[in-house]
Amino acid sequence: MTQQRVNEDLRLERLKCMFNKEELTNLLDGGKDNTIYRRKFINFFVSDNRLKDEVPFDYLSHQEFYEQSVRKNCILCTKIKEWLEISDKNLVDIYGSIWHFGLDFAVTSQGVPFTVHTVMFTPALLSLGNREQQDRWFRKALNNEIIGTYAQTELGHGTFIRGLETTCTYDPTTEEFILNSPTLTSYKWWPGGLGHTCNYAIVVSQLYTQGKCHGIHPFIVQLRDSETWMPLPGIKLGEIGSKLGMNGTNNGYLAFDNVRIPRRNMLMKNSKVLKDGTYEKSINQKLTYGTMIFVRVLIVRSLVTNYLMKASTIAIRYSAVRRQSELKAGEKEPQILDYQTQQYKLFPAIATALAYKFSANWLWDVYHNVNSQVEKGDLKRLPELHAMACCLKSVGSSDAAVGVTACRLACGGHGYMNCSNLPNIYGLTTAMETYEGENTVLLLQTARYLLKAFQESQFEKPLPQTLSYLKNYKLLKQSPWTTDLECMTNAFFQVSGYQIENCHNVINQMISNGTAHEDAWNAKSILLSKASEAHCRAFVISTFVASLKTIQVSPEVMAVLTNLCQLISAYWTLNNVGIFLQYSNLKPSDVSSVQALLEKCLKEIRPNAVGIVDSFDFRDELLDSALGAYDGNVYERLLEEAEKSPLNKEPVNKSFYLYIKPFLKSNM
Repeated sequence: MTQQRVNEDLRLERLKCMFNKEELTNLLDGGKDNTIYRRKFINFFVSDNRLKDEVPFDYLSHQEFYEQSVRKNCILCTKIKEWLEISDKNLVDIYGSIWHFGLDFAVTSQGVPFTVHTVMFTPALLSLGNREQQDRWFRKALNNEIIGTYAQTELGHGTFIRGLETTCTYDPTTEEFILNSPTLTSYKWWPGGLGHTCNYAIVVSQLYTQGKCHGIHPFIVQLRDSETWMPLPGIKLGEIGSKLGMNGTNNGYLAFDNVRIPRRNMLMKNSKVLKDGTYEKSINQKLTYGTMIFVRVLIVRSLVTNYLMKASTIAIRYSAVRRQSELKAGEKEPQILDYQTQQYKLFPAIATALAYKFSANWLWDVYHNVNSQVEKGDLKRLPELHAMACCLKSVGSSDAAVGVTACRLACGGHGYMNCSNLPNIYGLTTAMETYEGENTVLLLQTARYLLKAFQESQFEKPLPQTLSYLKNYKLLKQSPWTTDLECMTNAFFQVSGYQIENCHNVINQMISNGTAHEDAWNAKSILLSKASEAHCRAFVISTFVASLKTIQVSPEVMAVLTNLCQLISAYWTLNNVGIFLQYSNLKPSDVSSVQALLEKCLKEIRPNAVGIVDSFDFRDELLDSALGAYDGNVYERLLEEAEKSPLNKEPVNKSFYLYIKPFLKSNM
């Protein structure tokens, strides 16, 4: 598109902004130097014309899109090596920036085939392999000498990994393991890149040795010949087919028929099998799940916030440009951003993104602290990290999907078009609700931790900071209701504390009356899920509020952040008003004050809305949206995108001569 001046409505919106946008950008980046680095880093990649699409991916066949994705992924990896040579960063840092800045989805909008290689396969070699295995495979993986995936999920089992059916049986006579897929449901299903891209996989399977099953363990397996890329004997491979989104990731299936691998291919940092078949158990089986925790942390840090920020940027800019209907008869059609209902759809998405941004920062820091402690044998904080990663991934991905949907709907028919990029962002976002742990299952995993912690709190045992409110949530209820942030934060703690207590009491009562623990748990799983969600929301709100007390920003930026914090607190309260009336110090007569706060926040955010999303600082190449480009020339871009359709390359399509014309003639 030729360079055009900025849409006048959007230009005037930017003049209304009452804070320094660059200051907020620096805060979100973690400092001015980080902003400078991010911009330089992104520009290095997206300015390369080889990574641009000549034909929009929507018009490519499934096979063509995959082939283009592989081509661009290889160019991306070459660019990474080039950046490595001119910067002071190592490969791990560079890959971290790729994920965090969303560059992989800027290169190929529906994901790249190497994603699981960099996000799971390579980190798993480091976290699950011993020193000898790391020396043998990790450097090769990091340098892309081999391409791997992480094959855990099966056709018949996903989140319940103890139920995996793939077997790996040790044969001491040859010092080999024998891999088998004994049933159709034992086929590995879903690993990214497995279809045609990878030649190695970390395969999670049931370990058998000396006639005994020792549960699931990871093994590294070569799948394809390195020269011909043909599947090795006994290995059946393929792609699982087209999906709602993420069609560039080449998800695949895998089955084994008596495939033998050397003993040293069992990743033995934690558990191991000796030459004679003797099994040495890990000090903690949960160490095997470290890769899954890492990916959930990445989801919260790099995807939940990223997708919400992208969608809200597109929808806010479009809403500033789009004019429709009449507020007052005879007057000019207003910007749809002036309608309170439009603000109610969009501003909570902005607030949600920032709320999870602060929580993600906490989770990222805790992950690295706990990981370093685990390396030293200290597993004390691992359960807390696992519980928080589970509930933040679950609630965060669900909130992101709701927020992205609201943004798409707020853009009307134009938001339904693929060139808006909102359908694609939604496909990527809702996928998060299922992969790396189905959301309901993750909430129930958090619930187990919460009930155990509640039980310990009854005996005055010390609690982690994230659950310290269990000591005083009942006292908080005695305070009168106000709409200040401290009171509303306490209300979230009350709701969570009472729901956890209720689950604890009713389950114990059922067990006392003769119900098996498993049956009692299942009978109250709705309550348990809601308790985990409440705990997550209490954590997110309290972290947002706590962050406002520690960050150093101007009064203008603080006012914007406070507005957004108040908005999301009021929004979540009103959306769940029943449980707040039931469990917190909120009374029916107080509800109107929460509604008034929400409306006040919408009004105060309105002049800053475009400025806020501008502060997210997405280049047009990353947004990839006709509706959300910085210049706001929506209608020109929509027409330009329409003209890219292959059907518009000629005025008359051959189907007229083949079908329509004969059909019309037959009716004369």
